[in-house]
Amino acid sequence: MMKKLPNILTVLRLAMVGVYVYFFMTDQYWWALGIYFLAVVTDWADGYIARKYDAISDVGKLLDPLADKLMVTAALFCFALRGMIPWAIFIAVAVKELLMVVGGLFLYNKNVVVHSDMFGKVAAFTFNLGIGLTILNIFVFVYYINIVLLYLSIVLAVIALIHYARRNMLGHLKGPDKKSDDSDTNAQ
Repeated sequence: MMKKLPNILTVLRLAMVGVYVYFFMTDQYWWALGIYFLAVVTDWADGYIARKYDAISDVGKLLDPLADKLMVTAALFCFALRGMIPWAIFIAVAVKELLMVVGGLFLYNKNVVVHSDMFGKVAAFTFNLGIGLTILNIFVFVYYINIVLLYLSIVLAVIALIHYARRNMLGHLKGPDKKSDDSDTNAQ
């Protein structure tokens, strides 16, 4: 059961994207915040369990970062749609995530699995904090803090993207195929 649990949590997190959007768009913000928080916790849990019980799978390597990207992008889209953040934040993140997906597919076709690094982890943390504060802004005034965090997240995400491209893409544009042993693919 422990071997399947990380993928079950990841699929559950994918489903949470739609649940989050539903709660947010129906003005049930506390529920939306709860779902977002649960998604963050399950993201941490599936990675921890996969590593601890040697339950890393190819499916998980693909679905885990996809679930993360969809949740962040969906949350930012909802915020922009409601006028809670500038559209520029959503567009910058959506373009960055599209580049990550295209790059990931390119590397997947070369049998390369990309793992996250400190740049991606810090960017993910600031995105999650900024998104949480944006939802809380509905109840408590934290607007400037969450906007600053979201812009900082974009800067960190661009740094992570550049680092990701230099570390993973450039050597594989013409180089030989190889497979990384690292399991966590959350290059945020």
